[in-house]
Amino acid sequence: METNPPQTSTASYLGDAHYTSLPDGHSSPVSPRRPLRVFAVILTSVVFLVSLVALIVSQSQQLLDAAERGRGHLSTSKTASFSDASRPVARGVAEGVSAKSNPSLSGDEVSYNWTNAMFSWQRTAYHFQPEENWMNDPDGPLYHKGWYHLFYQYNPDSAVWGNITWGHAVSVDLIHWLYLPLAMVPDKWYDWNGVWTGSATVLPDGQIVMLYTGDTDNYVQVQNLAYPANLSDPLLLDWVKYSGNPVLIPPTGIAPKDFRDPTTGWLGPDGKWRVTIGSKVNKTGISLVYTTTNFTTYELLDHVLHAVPGTGMWECVDFYPVSINGTTGLDTSANGPGLKYVLKASLDDTKLDHYALGTYFSENDTWIPDNPAEDVGIGLRYDYGRYYASKTFYDPNKERRILWGWINETDTETDDLEKGWASLQTIPRTVLFDNKTGTNILQWPVEEVESLRLNSTDFDGVLVEPGSIVELDIGTATQLDIFADFEIESLGSDENNETDGGCNGGAVERRSLGPFGLLVIADQTLSELTPIYFRLANSSDGNLKTYFCADERRSTKATSVFNQIYGSEVPVLDDEKYSMRVLVDHSIVESFAQGGRTVITSRVYPTEAIYGATRLFLFNNATGVNVKATLKIWQMNSAFIHPFPLDQI
Repeated sequence: METNPPQTSTASYLGDAHYTSLPDGHSSPVSPRRPLRVFAVILTSVVFLVSLVALIVSQSQQLLDAAERGRGHLSTSKTASFSDASRPVARGVAEGVSAKSNPSLSGDEVSYNWTNAMFSWQRTAYHFQPEENWMNDPDGPLYHKGWYHLFYQYNPDSAVWGNITWGHAVSVDLIHWLYLPLAMVPDKWYDWNGVWTGSATVLPDGQIVMLYTGDTDNYVQVQNLAYPANLSDPLLLDWVKYSGNPVLIPPTGIAPKDFRDPTTGWLGPDGKWRVTIGSKVNKTGISLVYTTTNFTTYELLDHVLHAVPGTGMWECVDFYPVSINGTTGLDTSANGPGLKYVLKASLDDTKLDHYALGTYFSENDTWIPDNPAEDVGIGLRYDYGRYYASKTFYDPNKERRILWGWINETDTETDDLEKGWASLQTIPRTVLFDNKTGTNILQWPVEEVESLRLNSTDFDGVLVEPGSIVELDIGTATQLDIFADFEIESLGSDENNETDGGCNGGAVERRSLGPFGLLVIADQTLSELTPIYFRLANSSDGNLKTYFCADERRSTKATSVFNQIYGSEVPVLDDEKYSMRVLVDHSIVESFAQGGRTVITSRVYPTEAIYGATRLFLFNNATGVNVKATLKIWQMNSAFIHPFPLDQI
């Protein structure tokens, strides 16, 4: 019989922590201060331009002088290296959020000589991204009057993080999106430095409340309330910020930059709503719990929902139930027998999204993991690739839980500014409990993505011998939906006694039982390629382990791109083949192993494997097995994402 776990008081975490109170005396500006901000930008720009001209003239004279002195060549000073103390801090860190830029790993690194055609190829065809500029976290996803709504962190002015507003888009099917005007902008003292991440709660009477983090004019993180101006509007074009904002300020013991990202509310047995907010005390990540009856006044519970030492700041916390034996999603307020609860946190220290399955005790609002060795932040991850700041919502239209995730760039800021955009959202994924393993969730692309499928090609029992590569004749391989099953046949000539190295050796390290899989976004000569593959190894207890991996190291000739090997162990049951599904869409590759037990998202920036030169291959780099592959591959259409024709309504 399960018993309530011992409660850890909030005071025990917060009692001795440093705290800076919210400054007094704030009031909303009588008139928006945007003109002053614009004036300041103009003035600064003029000063900068004058200084730049002077610098150019000065340097030009120095170059002429050097040439006249016959030095033979002109040297340039080196920029600071990655280890230099003078290296700039990544965007967002000073403001109190996770890093939102990708500083070069070497001060000597020069961006690749990209062409406009290369940049154009990188833009996806069926993943959501704004028309231009910067995007990060998904916000407040919901379903309302026939439309799915996605709000997102957006910089309307540039392709780098800053001036964060809420972008807004709608879709009838989660795939074909229509851009709408900005939903909220930073125009109040309580969100002057950013309208940050938030969540929607749909009340039983249909009202919608949106809680979001605002970064105040003094860089204090507070929680604010907004709601639609007109609930009868299916597009929810206009939003009203509550006049009593902020509704929550950092409690005693919580630093002003460690209090953000409220969750969707859930209803407790006492009729009160609960909301949890991520934070930390020292290096312990925590999830604070507040109760409310009206979403304007709150009471902080005297204990946390959960805490994990050593995991650091918890951002974008998510908390929701999954059915143990069901095939549908559950409303966030669902409770009772036959449920597990997912607690997820985005770890600011590592920029990884970790989750754990456990039991929620509604009597005292605490949660404990099923497996303490795989607690939040030290065990399972939503995605083992490039993925962060995820958020789920319950879709009452199809009774499913939908997961969104932000995928940022791995090229340089300079490249992002040149191409004029940065970041994507994943294809929305359904989330279910894996009742075969009982230890993980299953993520799978929403069924609506299948509406983009065009012609398909089937391959049955393709033999891939050790050390060989087989091209799959499907034509251009830039936009694909790939289903692949693999079976292995031992050759009996090689002992599998290597040390279990997981994915670490990459696709080029040959072992008895792998790696084998696909080469996506490859060119004909294999000068650029991205392997998505399985690797098998005997564990110390004699059982066979299976790893699912992605190796980006040869995905591009551009040395300024950050690429690496991603992957993790994936459970494969005795009656299962090695199976993967891979969504390829230009510069993003989403890979799902064993029905979605392990997922990897990759960003790739090829210089030659683009447009008609993109190819798809099978490979087997094992030394001791033949591989037989059966595949079904669809070419994928574009989603043709574009602005909503507001002038036609």
